[in-house]
Amino acid sequence: MDRLRKIRIVVCIVTLLVAGMDGAIGAAAADPTNADALEKAPYRRIISLYGAHTENLLAMGAGPQLIGIDRQSTGLPGAAGKPVFSYHDDPERFLAARPDLVLIRPMIARGYPRLVERLVRSDIRVVSLQPTTVDALAGYWQTLGELCGQADAAAHMTRTFDTAVAAFRALSATVATPKQVYFEAIHSKMKTFTPQAMAAFALETAGGINVATDAPVRANNNIAIYGKERLLSHAADIDVFLSQQGAMNRITREAIMAEPGFGVIKAVKTHQVFLVDETVVSRPTLRLIEGIYRIGSLLYPEVYTEAGRRILADAGLPECIPSRSGCKGGSY
Repeated sequence: MDRLRKIRIVVCIVTLLVAGMDGAIGAAAADPTNADALEKAPYRRIISLYGAHTENLLAMGAGPQLIGIDRQSTGLPGAAGKPVFSYHDDPERFLAARPDLVLIRPMIARGYPRLVERLVRSDIRVVSLQPTTVDALAGYWQTLGELCGQADAAAHMTRTFDTAVAAFRALSATVATPKQVYFEAIHSKMKTFTPQAMAAFALETAGGINVATDAPVRANNNIAIYGKERLLSHAADIDVFLSQQGAMNRITREAIMAEPGFGVIKAVKTHQVFLVDETVVSRPTLRLIEGIYRIGSLLYPEVYTEAGRRILADAGLPECIPSRSGCKGGSY
């Protein structure tokens, strides 16, 4: 790798960390810029233990290099038949597969340091990445692209994302009366998304007004405790109540509607309570575009349904028909 390219990559990683990338490269992460991981790229035998990494690598065309994936990604296009790995597995299972790179995220690095240390001692490169803001997306995708030898595909993803976001913003600008929205992250803990979170970005790009912009912000954390009392202080203003649904928040629309005290919320009174798949609003993948479309179609179906579908098609994403319980049609 030439010197100029090495410098560019180091700058890219530093930018990720400053912009909100909660992650590091290497085992003990003594040097968060550790360009050695990228200097030895591209890698040919990759195991991914995080669904977003897996999905992005497949989207970049790096499927042949993926010799192992996380359990949640088995249904993705291009993932069929690939061995499933978990951070709960014995290190010997990883060693037997002979990977040259294992991709994780900070939660795994913090929770399973012995696994990481064992892999590194066996000369297996371990890279931990997870962007927490939209500003960090391009750098994250570019880093993944460099690691798997698909830098051009990663750059194309960024261009596709930027073009779609601009189109959705233009569409949202045509909405005469924007709706005020509360976006729930974890119902049982009364948590919402922080203003810089990807889900909040999707909501605002879709033309919604986030009523919880006063949610407390913590470094490298996109979810915040909001509390029922603070939420109910906005009860009369909440036109729509959104909640992400998935592994982080196993909730139903009925449970939200029946929550003690929620009967005073305007959106509950008017039955404007909707669920959105967490994988399209909280994960750093190109499907964040789909999340914008889903939210926009729930808030402004007369504006978004057809025009938004065309934006999705231009981005090369499958058609998604939003409903109260999620997405119908050709989603991933």
